[in-house]
Amino acid sequence: MKSTLLKLFFFFLFTSQIQAQELLPFVENYSKSDFQGDNQVWNVAQGKDNAMYFANNHYLLRYDGVIWEKYTLPNKTIIRSILIEDDKIYSGSYKEFGYWYRKDGKMHYVSITKNLRLFAEKDNEEIWKIFRFNGSLYFQSFNDVFIYDGKTIQKIKFSSLISYCFPVDKNLYVASVKDGIFKMNGKKIANPKGWGILKNTVVHAIEKYKDETYIFTQKKGVFVVQSNGLKPWDNPLNETLKSTTINVARFIKGNKLVIGTGNKGVFILDLKSNLFKNIDRNNVLMNNSILSIGFDKEDDLWLGLDNGIAHIEVNSPISIFYDNTGILGSVYSVANTKDGYLIASNHGIFEFGTGKFKMMPNTQGQGWNITKIGDKFIIGHNDGTFSYDNGSLTKISTVSGGWNLSKSTINNTYFQSTYSGILVYDDLSDLSKYKTIKGLTKPIKYVAQNKKNEIWAADNYRGLYHVLLDDNYNTKKVENVTQQSKIKNDFGIKIFEFRKEILFLINNSWYTYNSISNKLEKNELFNANFKNVSDVVAIDEDHFMVLQNGILYHIYASGNKFVWNIIQEKYYKGKLINENLRIFKNQNHYLLNLDDGFISLQLKYINKQHKTLRVEAFSEGTLVTDNSKIKFNKELKVNVISGIYGASKPNLFYKLNKSKDFVPISDGVILLNNLSSGYHSVVIYKHDGASYEKVADFDFKVAQPWYFSLWMILLYLIGIAGILFFYYKWNKLRYTQKLKLQAEELKHQREILEMELKTENELNIQEYEKHILELELQTKSSEVAGKSLSIAKQSEMIDNIQNILNTEKDFSKLKSEIKKAIKINEVNKHEWEIFETNLNQIHNEFIINLTKKFPNLTPKDIKLCVYLKMNLSSKEIAPMMNISFRGVELHRYRLRKKLDLTQDENLSKFLLSL
Repeated sequence: MKSTLLKLFFFFLFTSQIQAQELLPFVENYSKSDFQGDNQVWNVAQGKDNAMYFANNHYLLRYDGVIWEKYTLPNKTIIRSILIEDDKIYSGSYKEFGYWYRKDGKMHYVSITKNLRLFAEKDNEEIWKIFRFNGSLYFQSFNDVFIYDGKTIQKIKFSSLISYCFPVDKNLYVASVKDGIFKMNGKKIANPKGWGILKNTVVHAIEKYKDETYIFTQKKGVFVVQSNGLKPWDNPLNETLKSTTINVARFIKGNKLVIGTGNKGVFILDLKSNLFKNIDRNNVLMNNSILSIGFDKEDDLWLGLDNGIAHIEVNSPISIFYDNTGILGSVYSVANTKDGYLIASNHGIFEFGTGKFKMMPNTQGQGWNITKIGDKFIIGHNDGTFSYDNGSLTKISTVSGGWNLSKSTINNTYFQSTYSGILVYDDLSDLSKYKTIKGLTKPIKYVAQNKKNEIWAADNYRGLYHVLLDDNYNTKKVENVTQQSKIKNDFGIKIFEFRKEILFLINNSWYTYNSISNKLEKNELFNANFKNVSDVVAIDEDHFMVLQNGILYHIYASGNKFVWNIIQEKYYKGKLINENLRIFKNQNHYLLNLDDGFISLQLKYINKQHKTLRVEAFSEGTLVTDNSKIKFNKELKVNVISGIYGASKPNLFYKLNKSKDFVPISDGVILLNNLSSGYHSVVIYKHDGASYEKVADFDFKVAQPWYFSLWMILLYLIGIAGILFFYYKWNKLRYTQKLKLQAEELKHQREILEMELKTENELNIQEYEKHILELELQTKSSEVAGKSLSIAKQSEMIDNIQNILNTEKDFSKLKSEIKKAIKINEVNKHEWEIFETNLNQIHNEFIINLTKKFPNLTPKDIKLCVYLKMNLSSKEIAPMMNISFRGVELHRYRLRKKLDLTQDENLSKFLLSL
């Protein structure tokens, strides 16, 4: 009882809190942090270059789908209005108007009013609107209008304060705050008849639609111009608008009216059905105050907000249900009902109808799947299975966890995969009667059947089972075919039925079953066409959806050919529920669940991706043109600009320098760093999921590093030359110093050598003199010896003779005694031989030198030379040679001849010099 009361309490709590949400066009909000500008956006327009331009207070904003740029006027004043014609972006501001143009990747401003003195000092005018009328440009402030024909400017001053001027067909209306609307004809203005109701009223828009003119006032709603005056717009929305403060209004393609308000966001009215959508802060819009409306070439909306910018894809084939409250939770399945939607989320089962969502009673908890069988909706839930029929909910099964419900391709039997096995519904008239397949009590995620008495079951975790049954659905055999086929990675298997054929998606590869080998085999058709697919969901026989590398593709099968249509990631980025993608088809639309709502897509949606691209590259903030050069080690930012902001924006990849891998382009920007010097090429491809198509390329060159530049090479050469020069100089200096040192050393060595030589010479001279002295001494000794011998003999002979004379008286005897004494005192032969031998030994060197120089000398000649060298006289030599004095003189004469001496040369001196 307490449990039931608690559930009822939560039920009423949820139903009282959840207000109606609805399918809305996709909205992209851009805050100040995105474009780094000011709050208010006063004007929005798309340029010829497909970029969007915004008057954002002090800034002119530019957005090309890739990067935001902002620019200020030279006088730094607030920009209130812009108008784009051709390549010029006209802007109006405080006491100033002119135009911008783009060059070298930057916007440049040219003032039209400079030095013209159009504004008086006391004027406090701002240009709030720019428009073309009758071939001239009109720049309008609250008190004046300036008409510019391209050469001259005409100023017209209004008599009272105005809000805006509105050109409609060939008429120009001026909205005065106090006096109502005037019709302007040249300088003349007049109130149209029957328009007095607009006095003291601010008019913010006058638009024409199907030959009728609509006037949008700030607080009195909308009026339609009649032939006799004005009448209030006959539409239920008009009363609502009176309390919202209309700021801007435009009729757009598709018979729609867009009205921007000051406090209730934007209203988009379908003029055919009279149904409207209100987009504001309660659902997805960032700010409720709409200041301006613009359009792009895709006919989608751009809103200038009081704080930010919004892009609304009103013409996109995709609509989105947003749940910003979080009460609904993550949506696991959604289905169209007669009165709205039926939603299974992780919070329970919700019904949408009559503008509100309510939780179905006793359904709190995880809802898994919704399948329509006839007029009933079968809902798989954590607590069992429910049947929903015309607002009534009935529990038909208590088996927990109805993950999926699939229909057999051979009959009307349905198989439900649950936490604990498989349930069979073969009696559609009474779905409360079901059967359980016994023998397979595993958590089964997917079931399929294309042959009688056999089914395929994919385990929630891993494994694929081939189950053979009898006619009463009793299990006969269960085979784990992934094990039989030796497939190791068999986690999270998907079962996909395509034209009555069952395929298995296992680890990004496609398999079919070969009944002959009882094994799985790879399917050539699908593996060739659907690579890197992680999930697949069937829509109908010819349509299905795949998830490839995080991107969803809507596939249309025509025979064996497949047409790919990308669903842009921005619609579901970070919102897909992995392993639980579910689609519910309703006529020409289908619904896809998200973790905060769901998406509605057109079944015959064809996304013709835009192929025309523009490439803008920047390095160090400077535009880099194709085939130009950038500095080394500098980042290159390549912006790939499609000019498309909606659903047909291309899915782009690139290759650098013919690399093998295709690299996805994130947010339209390619950042290249650490590039080597030389030529590089970036090739950009459009990818439709199946193939890559080249759509653009960009070539550039990276300069040599600064240290390899021409000037640096010249500097290096100069440096090397300088080093070599200084090295040469240094070596030369060292060589010179070395030579100097060597010279000094040689000089020193020479001095030492000279000293040594001098000393040696002195020693040699001394030795020589000593030797000469020794020779002289020897000679003298010889002479003394010879003379001594001679004297001794003579003295002895004289003494003997004296004694004989003294003793002998007899003369004859005296004579014989004297002869005898003389004979006795003669030197005997032996004594002479000894004397000569000694003499030769003493003068041996002299004799050798003499015989070498004069080999023709006889022994007597040599003996005479020795006696002469001994400085003996001829008289002294005669007895020693035993010849007479005259014989010595004659011998001397002959010796001179042999020695080739001249008459003037002294023989003794000559012999002494040898």
